[in-house]
Amino acid sequence: MKTTYVRLLAGVLVGVAFLGGCTGNPNERKHKYFESGQRYYDKGKYREAVIQFGNAIQVDPAYADAHYQRAQAYLKLQQGRPAFQDLTRTIELQSDNYAARLDLANLLIGANEFKQAQEQTDLLLQKQPGNPLVHAAVANLLAGEGNVPAAIVEARKAVELDPTSSEAYLGLAQLELRSNQTDLAESDFKKAIALNPKSTPALLALGAYYQSARRFPEAEQQDRAAISADPTNPDPRSALVRLFIAEGKKDDAENFLKQSKQDFPDNSAGYRMLGDFYFATGDAQKATAEYASLYKAHPKDAQVIQNYVQLLILQNRLDEATRINDEILKDTPTDENALICRGQIQTREGHPSDAANTLRTVMKSDPDNATAHYHLGLALDALGSLSEAQNEWQAAARLNPNLVEPQRALAGAALRSGDVNALEQYATTIIGLQPDSPDGYALRAVVFLNRREYLRAEQDAQRAIAVAPANAAGYTQMGKVKLAQQQFGDSEKLFQQALERDPTSPDALSGLMNTYILQKQPDKAVAAARAQISRSPGSSAFYDLLGTALFNDKRDPVGATTAFQKAIELDKHDTDALSKLGQLEAVTGNTDAALATYLSAIADNPRQPDFYLYAGGLYESKEDWEHAKAMYQKALEVSPDYPLAANNLAFLILKTGGNVDVALSLAQTARRGLPNSPNVADTLGWILYQKGAYKSAIDLFQEALRLSERNKNGEDATFHYHLGLAYEKTDQPKLARQELERVLKIDPDYSEAADVKKQLAELTT
Repeated sequence: MKTTYVRLLAGVLVGVAFLGGCTGNPNERKHKYFESGQRYYDKGKYREAVIQFGNAIQVDPAYADAHYQRAQAYLKLQQGRPAFQDLTRTIELQSDNYAARLDLANLLIGANEFKQAQEQTDLLLQKQPGNPLVHAAVANLLAGEGNVPAAIVEARKAVELDPTSSEAYLGLAQLELRSNQTDLAESDFKKAIALNPKSTPALLALGAYYQSARRFPEAEQQDRAAISADPTNPDPRSALVRLFIAEGKKDDAENFLKQSKQDFPDNSAGYRMLGDFYFATGDAQKATAEYASLYKAHPKDAQVIQNYVQLLILQNRLDEATRINDEILKDTPTDENALICRGQIQTREGHPSDAANTLRTVMKSDPDNATAHYHLGLALDALGSLSEAQNEWQAAARLNPNLVEPQRALAGAALRSGDVNALEQYATTIIGLQPDSPDGYALRAVVFLNRREYLRAEQDAQRAIAVAPANAAGYTQMGKVKLAQQQFGDSEKLFQQALERDPTSPDALSGLMNTYILQKQPDKAVAAARAQISRSPGSSAFYDLLGTALFNDKRDPVGATTAFQKAIELDKHDTDALSKLGQLEAVTGNTDAALATYLSAIADNPRQPDFYLYAGGLYESKEDWEHAKAMYQKALEVSPDYPLAANNLAFLILKTGGNVDVALSLAQTARRGLPNSPNVADTLGWILYQKGAYKSAIDLFQEALRLSERNKNGEDATFHYHLGLAYEKTDQPKLARQELERVLKIDPDYSEAADVKKQLAELTT
């Protein structure tokens, strides 16, 4: 026992002596850490390299070489922010470290920080005018700013300075391709490959060019050459799969990836390709099943776990997603990806306030996390704060210009608001980020369709089909183009093709049903909805479309009610079905049922202001003024600038003898939001009338009549009644009589007819 103690003590003393020896010479220590970091870096172990270079910096914060090498490791890990910080520090310590300046310039160009990048390139051009890499960086800067001709000039200088550089020819070829100099681009791609036959980027770039030109056999030759040149790199295999998809060879792509998965037993990017393929081609069920298998085989692979959780979220398998995600957070409560997933789950579960809090926790520690900003935008959108949501999406796009999801969200917001100019901008950005995805082309087709530029819309829709023939988006948009031109046979065929590719697409089914409805064939529209429901019985949107068709046809209100109820049963957040069910119940005289529908909708969707508005209107119809006011006030709490709620509340405040100044403020809010609404103009005019501002009131009542005529709403007796009263107050009896008599001609049973007759009797002309 004593001997063991002595041995242990001796071991501890040796350890202490060893550690003490390590701390003796700071200069020696920092060099040892640096050399260790460099060994890790050379072996491709970049995370370990970061740690060791960081240890060297802890010993000597002014160790410029360690800052620079740590920046290189961060760049390999694609962590731009810490790389930027280390490069900046390197330049502070070594102002003549031109390699660091060049790296910093390229990093800034990639982040679209062109002004800051130019500060570096201007200095580099002065100090190293003969460096081809400097001219290549300037070319990238100019290209990023959109000046492709000037960029080509700089790229050619890089080639002249180093005609043996494969990378220089590759950069030049890519710029020539952007300027549609396809023959020159092809020639320079080939020169890049001749200089370095194993250059995977050059082989893949030439293959991508051939694919875009639909020279598929040549594209396949280049992609397979890239696979042979770098068999351990999954990227060439991904390129070949994209080619197969472009050719419509989905089965070939799937079989190839099944084999490739066996070739990458230890490479995450490699064994994940099959699951990612299923997801990219719209087969979410297969993707989820594949990732379930990967999760079982690689339970510690963080990317597998993250992707699997994402798929479960998209499939609304939220309990499973939560269980796996919570296991991560149990071990690492600050894991940003897991917290972001928790935020997504909370949004989908109808708790967007909780989601916003979770995502703000991520942003507190990492304010530049673009993904967190994006998902916070989704949570805020669910809360009814679209303007705040757009701010978050714009922040995400600014922080990570290569992230396509914020652009899609901004495009969706532009689509909802009818801002076609913004939609065109976002769609074009999406095309630039993902030229092989149909989404951007399909969205831009919407823009041209709205402008009735049918040829351009058709070109973009055709492009969407060409890049993704297995995707429904292009066929759907082409169907809409044909429908707009009343080419019903073509539109019917295209929407059916879209549904063959995506049996769950509400957009495609809606287009097919509209094709029949415009031909006055409502029975065919209903039959199409029922047929698609039989294929996808779990789609709330399909029942909503069926209910809408039956509602509009007016022949089967019971069937419409049943369809809307089924849509809501499948998705209690289907706001369209909830709105229409309430409308249907109201128009069929079942006011109490409609009110119950909207109150239930409010319970499930408390941040949706429309339901408060609808409930308020029903309370008004029951002359329950206090409950009506409470509903409008709730709507304004959710959406403070909601003009319809502001208008209705203002009117009720007047009707019930409330504060006129409060009513005035609300009416002004409504007028700002709905400047072309005759009802809003009339409400504001009526409040001004109550305050004795009769001339201003007359202007607004006249505006209400003009807007009503322009909007083809028909004559409104109330507008004439109010205008007649205002004319009487301003001693214009002839005009007052004219307006009041008009009231009785429009509606002899007008609710205020007795007062109108009294006013007419008292008028003296």
